[in-house]
Amino acid sequence: MLPIPFPNTQLIAVVVPCYRVTLHILEVINAIPSFVWRIYVIDDACPDKTGDFVAQHATDKRIVILRNPTNLGVGGAVMRGYREAASEGATIIVKIDGDGQMDPALITKFVRPIATGQADYTKGNRFYDLRKIRSMPPIRILGNMGLSFVSKMSSGYWHVFDPTNGYTAIHAKLVERLPLEHISERYFFESDMLFRLNTIRALVLDIPMDARYGEEKSHLKIHRVLFEFSFNHCRNFCKRIMYNYFLRDMSAASLELVAGLALTLFGVLFGGLTWLNSVQTGVAAPLGTIMLSALPILVGFQLLLAFLSYDVNAQVRRPLHLDLH
Repeated sequence: MLPIPFPNTQLIAVVVPCYRVTLHILEVINAIPSFVWRIYVIDDACPDKTGDFVAQHATDKRIVILRNPTNLGVGGAVMRGYREAASEGATIIVKIDGDGQMDPALITKFVRPIATGQADYTKGNRFYDLRKIRSMPPIRILGNMGLSFVSKMSSGYWHVFDPTNGYTAIHAKLVERLPLEHISERYFFESDMLFRLNTIRALVLDIPMDARYGEEKSHLKIHRVLFEFSFNHCRNFCKRIMYNYFLRDMSAASLELVAGLALTLFGVLFGGLTWLNSVQTGVAAPLGTIMLSALPILVGFQLLLAFLSYDVNAQVRRPLHLDLH
């Protein structure tokens, strides 16, 4: 067996949430590297009974089958795997899907930064190599670009991209620190996880990977989750700002945000009322009145840009798990 490029004292567990993936699940399991300590197959109340299928056809002794009595969604299934793996002594927990879109051969790339103390959480980025995204459907490219920008704002991880990528790895010590009971259990799981990781100041790292698409079909319906995603990102953004800039700490950026919002709001409201009055009376507003509206907007906008610059540069530098016991 070839040596692995990280300390072999690490117990690597792989969590595979399963829902209608019997066509690919055995291929995925068979491709998981031999250095992986345990494989948790989570049957999320699958109509195809993936758990029974794996039990009947897979011979890998590392497999542990967990069955959810009701469908919890991908997030709920993953978090059950997290709890089980962490309680049994896993050091690093990798999550891959059972539909064949994620190459198990990449597990080493996801584990290495965590095992060597460079990150707390790693996630895939299918956009890193621009030459290799041609296989991705155009609608997914546009959708991920929009989601990535919104996710950067709500999570605070401005340096990561492709937030809905489900190929991830996490240090088991963080499982005990994360409020798993409050993390979204459905399709918002990956984005909500980033927000929760930011609240505990975990170091997140992108891992370049290729996009793989086969005959499998996504169960995600855009029209059903658009409002949910928009609402959740807005909620998480407000929570993050309150946590990081007013409850946990206060800095010059906190003052810039408050002053910038106040000045901009005043300028917009005052200018709007002045314009409305001019329309109704037919009398042009004096230059001084116009400046009294324009100046607060300009200053407020500059303060908001200064806050944004501070937020973008306020990145975690040291992995959290190195300081946990």
